[in-house]
Amino acid sequence: MTDTPTPQKGQPILFTDGIVLTMDDSRTVLPRGDVLVKDGRIAEVGVDVAAPDDAFVIDAKGGILMPGMVDTHRHMWQTAMRAYGADWTLTQYFVWYYLQHGAKFRPQDYAAGNLISALDAVESGVTTSVDWSHGLRTIEHGEAAFEALVSSPGRFVFAYGNIHQSPWEWTADPAIQDLLVRSRDDSRMFGTQIAFDVPNQDAEFPELAAYRVAEELGLRVTTHAGVWGATNDWGIRNAYEAGVMKEGYTYVHAASLAAESYQKIAATGGNVSLATESEDTCGQGYPPVHQLRRYGIPTSLSVDTSVWFSADLFSAMRATVGADRALEHYLAHQLDPAETITHVKLRVEEVVAMATRGGAKAIGKDDLIGSLEVGKLGDVVLLKNEDSPSWAPLVNPYGQVVYQAQRGDVHTVVVGGEVVKADGKVVAGDLPGVKAKLEDTISYLQSEIGDDWLAGQNPEIPETEVLYNPYQYKK
Repeated sequence: MTDTPTPQKGQPILFTDGIVLTMDDSRTVLPRGDVLVKDGRIAEVGVDVAAPDDAFVIDAKGGILMPGMVDTHRHMWQTAMRAYGADWTLTQYFVWYYLQHGAKFRPQDYAAGNLISALDAVESGVTTSVDWSHGLRTIEHGEAAFEALVSSPGRFVFAYGNIHQSPWEWTADPAIQDLLVRSRDDSRMFGTQIAFDVPNQDAEFPELAAYRVAEELGLRVTTHAGVWGATNDWGIRNAYEAGVMKEGYTYVHAASLAAESYQKIAATGGNVSLATESEDTCGQGYPPVHQLRRYGIPTSLSVDTSVWFSADLFSAMRATVGADRALEHYLAHQLDPAETITHVKLRVEEVVAMATRGGAKAIGKDDLIGSLEVGKLGDVVLLKNEDSPSWAPLVNPYGQVVYQAQRGDVHTVVVGGEVVKADGKVVAGDLPGVKAKLEDTISYLQSEIGDDWLAGQNPEIPETEVLYNPYQYKK
């Protein structure tokens, strides 16, 4: 906690004199603008907005005001082992997940990961996160994950999953369906989804049963698609032929698909969640921004997992721009005769849109979040750092957000009119209490894993190595 002054509950908040990136349909930018949040919603956006008598005024001069960012795919529970797998491959991740540490997480360990990840998100300006909760081995794990989310600052979409069991089995469990309905109907949750994958090349398509449960409960599906060697075109083909690819479904990564699969995603109103740091590192395939642009597929950004990667969307934006531009130059240089790219296709403005409006559209909440427009929920981020030389001069706000900003530059975060970060410090939640829970989790896991604890985070580099990929469901 901090002694930094914050508004009283329900007090109007007026940000003044900042560069305002509205992210509205016209992507209006106000070089010197104000944003008023009142009764939990954005009441006014403009120049020289009159302050209500009881307003709490925040000076945004020298800073950038933008909508709260939206992360559409974050395995929040894994934050309990932040950076542990920094040198992993995707196959090593699967082994860890199925056979080692991931399989040992208790419900309280799962909750601890969600609690710290929630604080992690709002601290970096991510006001809405899709918790891709795919480690829910038991209903007790599911209940613990749910309670952690609803008790945390920020907005969360609970994407329930269990990678340890086939999706047609766990989605049929009445206890799980009951939790899904309770989550769907709970006003404290910002949404509920069903999270599962299709890793089998099986013409019988047993995963169809899970799609049917989603339809029956009125829930969207989010699925890892286009992951090299694990989930590829057959999953898209089977779902398309069965007629269960619905508008608003999210396809995560989508990095190793054929043209026909991208066309099916586009034709059925699907969207793609990019996790570019992950795709760059793990081998799902090359980050497919170029393919999504080609087929007009709506795009959002995600962290994926902090067991590997950065826990903020600034890194995701930078990685996305870098990957797309690197490929564009590389392909031009391979031509005979070689060409020089003189105008890049992906602009920084577009990746800021992916991190805000794109995420809102992906989860079906574009009418509520994703842009600074009157009537939308009061989710506002102020980027400002008077002590940093990297904030002078401030001439290109989109370029500043993508290439210069970091979580330490997030000055203020407001969620629904409530300040959760003020003057650079998180003021919501119970960080000391969460840290204590994490200490217990790490102590438990170290005792369970024993001598393999250090070996797990420092994989050897043998001359030849072939690891069995356990990511296959068995009928």
